[in-house]
Amino acid sequence: MRTFIVLTIILGSLPFCFARPYIGIFMWAWISYMNPHRLTWSHAVKYFPVAQYVGIATLLGYLFTKERDKLPLEREVMLLMLLWAFYTFTSCFGLSASVWNEWSRTSKILLFTFMTIILCIDKQKIKSLLLIIAFSIGFYGIKGTIFSVLTGGDNRVWGPEDSFIEDNNDLGLALLMVMPILLYISKMEENKKLQLLLRISFCSCVVAALFTYSRGTFLGLVVLFIALLYKSQKKVLSALFVGIAIACAVMFVPEKLVNRMESIKTYQQDRSAMGRINAWHFAWNLALDRPFVGGGFGVSEKRIFQLYAPDPLDFHASHSIYFEVLGEHGFVGLGLFLALLISSILSVKKLKKNFKYLPSFQWLCNYCDMIELSLLAYMVSGAFLGRAYFDLYYHMISIVVILKVLAKREYESFVKEQSFYTIAEQDHTLGLAGVVEAQDEDARVKARREV
Repeated sequence: MRTFIVLTIILGSLPFCFARPYIGIFMWAWISYMNPHRLTWSHAVKYFPVAQYVGIATLLGYLFTKERDKLPLEREVMLLMLLWAFYTFTSCFGLSASVWNEWSRTSKILLFTFMTIILCIDKQKIKSLLLIIAFSIGFYGIKGTIFSVLTGGDNRVWGPEDSFIEDNNDLGLALLMVMPILLYISKMEENKKLQLLLRISFCSCVVAALFTYSRGTFLGLVVLFIALLYKSQKKVLSALFVGIAIACAVMFVPEKLVNRMESIKTYQQDRSAMGRINAWHFAWNLALDRPFVGGGFGVSEKRIFQLYAPDPLDFHASHSIYFEVLGEHGFVGLGLFLALLISSILSVKKLKKNFKYLPSFQWLCNYCDMIELSLLAYMVSGAFLGRAYFDLYYHMISIVVILKVLAKREYESFVKEQSFYTIAEQDHTLGLAGVVEAQDEDARVKARREV
């Protein structure tokens, strides 16, 4: 029954994805993050290329729809284009046999990043997309919390198999990135039931993130809560809440989890931690040898690892978004990657600075804080996790671009509206109210001159 329901929903959505391509963007996000087909019992459905069918229907619909915008040439869009072009360039010099397979997978993510921008420049669409992303990953927060409570927290929380978030570390990163989305949308939501569900999902994500037993996730969680406290308007109340949460955590979390997190202090004695540092040295040495092109996608293979790693027998993947890009695309690739990340954070900061004093733009300021915190979680936790091509990160970039376009459009409308009211007030002061119609500008100007 579960298999039938999932297939019916996905395949049944294809005509809608074609007729309204933005629905295809929503479906793509749902499939990418929740992976509903991975939750079925059918082996065939688990590996059925549902995202491919949704993607094809969406792209075909895009060719015929009028509900689309031109790709705005914002700074982040230009950097994304440069990054994609550079990824293609470095792939031509790649050392791995799987380089073009990895390029293809990353290109699909970047393509739908641009498609999201083109098809979703609308306040309601962007809210719907954020809710789909948040609840798709939040589902695993709720599921992981229930699992942790029932098992006493002795086992790690994992994501859906054969997905981007299968590993406990990957799931932890995803949970961290959606926490700000769940929290800030709940602040703006007027529907009390939806608001409650969002807050329950937020709390569940916090618990599930802890029980991934990921030290990188734990560090990201600490930084995220400090940032939330800093941005909170009720700092004393928020600090009290955090204090109570920490006290409860200390009382109820198993000793196994405490010991795992305390091992951060003695990382020199931890084989896993030292293996990651060895992998970072591998990426650094490879970049020094090939500074302009790196090793290309998928370069973390044993045969290549043995050539550049200090300890060639202690093989590990990069386990860092920064060293992953450095090893695969050299210093130029890392520079572009960091430029995109920094540019996005600066953009949301500037948007908030420009509009925080206008009451009608508070929704925009909330979104800016939300994106900034989500990217902060990615920066911190991603430093210990090789997810440089995580589609959620690129979704956040697309939302930054959309917010910039929406801000410009709404501000132009705001200025026109204010100008209209200013003129109306002046007319009233001059005794012209009712003399001429507001639409007749020539008559208005003539009447003003007569006065």
